[in-house]
Amino acid sequence: MTAAVSFRREMMDGVLRQVEPGRQDAFIPSPALQNHAASLARLPGGELACVWFGGTMEGMPDISVHMSVLDEAAGRWSPAEKLVDDPARSEQNPLLHRAADGSVWLLYTSQISGNQETSVVRRRISHDGGKTFGEPHTLIDVPGTFIRQRIVTLASGEMLLPVFQCRKLAGESWTGNKDTSAVFRSADGGRTWAEIPVPGSLGQVHMNIVPLGGSRMLALFRSRWADFIHRSRSEDDGASWSAAAPTDLPNNNSSIQCIRLADGRLALVYNHSSAANAEGRRTSLYDEIEGASAPAAETTGRQAFWGAPRAPMSLIFSEDGGETWSGRRDLETGDGYCLSNNSVDSINREFSYPTVLEAPGGQLDIAFTYFRQGIKHVRLSI
Repeated sequence: MTAAVSFRREMMDGVLRQVEPGRQDAFIPSPALQNHAASLARLPGGELACVWFGGTMEGMPDISVHMSVLDEAAGRWSPAEKLVDDPARSEQNPLLHRAADGSVWLLYTSQISGNQETSVVRRRISHDGGKTFGEPHTLIDVPGTFIRQRIVTLASGEMLLPVFQCRKLAGESWTGNKDTSAVFRSADGGRTWAEIPVPGSLGQVHMNIVPLGGSRMLALFRSRWADFIHRSRSEDDGASWSAAAPTDLPNNNSSIQCIRLADGRLALVYNHSSAANAEGRRTSLYDEIEGASAPAAETTGRQAFWGAPRAPMSLIFSEDGGETWSGRRDLETGDGYCLSNNSVDSINREFSYPTVLEAPGGQLDIAFTYFRQGIKHVRLSI
């Protein structure tokens, strides 16, 4: 377990250092003041890559997508490369996908200011293993569509892209109260997509699909209500899903990520926190952006809870396909203060938005937001 320290930009030198037996840490280099929403992937050549968004503050038009690649021989992450930069839109939640034809896709969301209901999903394609990418184009042109978790490719070659759809009532700004989840399914290499809604998913977002073997799948969700991680199951390769229902694990309305390990266990990285730990509450995620603050919240229906502490950053395991969880280990501890997204004045102290991959040799690679100023990489022996 590592206790948080005040963040300094010189920490972002990219060097992977041993901090305790079985653990190495690095801060990925970035020129941006704010860095958030990391996603790890293996490129076709085997290199570990990380993409995230950076700029001054989430929702601002200078927020754009960056990428870094780990040089395993040198034990060091490369300087960040900016991959997209639309000066009129905030580009967020990037992920990399290795397509069946050998290409690498960069997917990300693109929205106007703090208005998530304006988001579309865009894509750039690389045909040289992630070294260079083609021109951006819109993949899913349904306003309000957001992504966070990886595409799942079935044995048939069909792809499942989990999405959440940001909606709002007329005359109100987006707050997350009406968000729901769905799966976009493609049988033609991503040229067309069919939508599969997830029943009972109001307020359940960041759908994380975990194949369990055969046609069985588990999906875990972030909860807008900041109560518990929710789950849904599919017995037919994602063609249909059970209604999302709460687990025993807490959630603070922040992202999670879960994978199935080679030994069959599930490894979940999340914040062991919820609204029950909160000492304050924000109006909305974007209440610091001029012109994007939400009016008074609607008085009917459940309200999204913003501001529950985003700490600790924890790792936990399941040996029964997500029915029960044990062996919790806190990777980073602190107060998780997130009542402000301000990185310019170093106000935020959250650990959030984890991403995890199994590495060769019985290790986990984990990356997450550190104080909204840096992306921290942790390599663990398990």
